[in-house]
Amino acid sequence: MDERKPTREEAYELLTKYIKSENLIKHALAVEGVMLHFAEILGEEDKEKWGIIGLVHDIDYEMYPEQHCKKVVEILKENNWPEDYIHAVVSHGWEICSDVKPEARMEKVLYTIDELTGLITAVALMRPTKSIHDTELKSVKKKWKQKNFAAGANREIIEKGAEMLGMDLDFIIDETIKGMRKVADSIGLKGINT
Repeated sequence: MDERKPTREEAYELLTKYIKSENLIKHALAVEGVMLHFAEILGEEDKEKWGIIGLVHDIDYEMYPEQHCKKVVEILKENNWPEDYIHAVVSHGWEICSDVKPEARMEKVLYTIDELTGLITAVALMRPTKSIHDTELKSVKKKWKQKNFAAGANREIIEKGAEMLGMDLDFIIDETIKGMRKVADSIGLKGINT
């Protein structure tokens, strides 16, 4: 089966066509960076696919918030994206705005780290340096317990995702931080005075 594979350039062009918010673009870049990092540490062959799916996972969120994880199907089909890419993107909203369950390991990683990148970003921005480079696991764990901190980051989803992956939550948080450090510049978390 010789299915067309979208390129990173196409994915970014599509992202910026539908997303104008600088923060949402930074979120997409953070998720892309973390997906690439996980693909690397898990020994996945198609790292680029993992990154691309991370990059476009929220493309319908800004223009069609009421149709999040639904409108994206139409958008990606119009652009001739393969079914497995579409399934992966839609599955990140499982039991929130989609009934498509994450099945593949890549989908489970996306489901888990999507909310987590938001929480880690909030923790990093609270630091005097505003940097991901000195954000550590213990800082995130401390803020994790404060339910009113970054309340939009659903801890239950992160925990459910970790369970689906059969991975320790601390490991996932730590590796997500490492993935975000690799793209610190493009996600605005390089920090001040660094």
